Amino acid sequence: MTRSSSNRIQTRCRMSVVEHFILLSRYNADMNRKLYDAAAQLPAGELTADRKAFFGSLAGTLNHLLAGDTIWLKRFSTHPAAFPALQATQELPPPSGLTHSFGDRLPPLRAYREKLDAIISAFTPQLTAADLAHTFEYRSTRGDVYRKEFGLVLLHFFNHQTHHRGQASTLLTQAGADFGVTDLLLWVPDL
Repeated sequence: MTRSSSNRIQTRCRMSVVEHFILLSRYNADMNRKLYDAAAQLPAGELTADRKAFFGSLAGTLNHLLAGDTIWLKRFSTHPAAFPALQATQELPPPSGLTHSFGDRLPPLRAYREKLDAIISAFTPQLTAADLAHTFEYRSTRGDVYRKEFGLVLLHFFNHQTHHRGQASTLLTQAGADFGVTDLLLWVPDL
């Protein structure tokens, strides 16, 4: 894409970048509700059944999403903007890694998911364009140091959730549960 075509795209867009992240947080929370609603319809044992997925079972995938989100939100809380919504992450125990288990029972997993989604939904309206442009430094779970544009790291955060919800949707389908429509387009406002 040339610089001039990029500028044309920006001038035609009616939503700010911050509004895009607010939209992604709404979509994220709604999709997670649908995911847990569908998982609640599964017969006993299906949540933990090994389906040969990357994280084994649906419970393993849900746990990975909770661990990843907790790790990222705790990292985001170190941003110089000191987002008030992210202060709640300080009381969350740090996961032992990306395969950390929060358990294999749906009610406590769902309660933790709802807590994280409430934090995310309160956090995104606190963003500014300057916050998103900030060079954000963080350590990976292996201890490697990275410096990246905060807005792009935040985009990865939402993309990661969508990726693994897609895996969870497949696992639900394999177990006979219908997850329903997942297209972001349904959350995009009409003009």
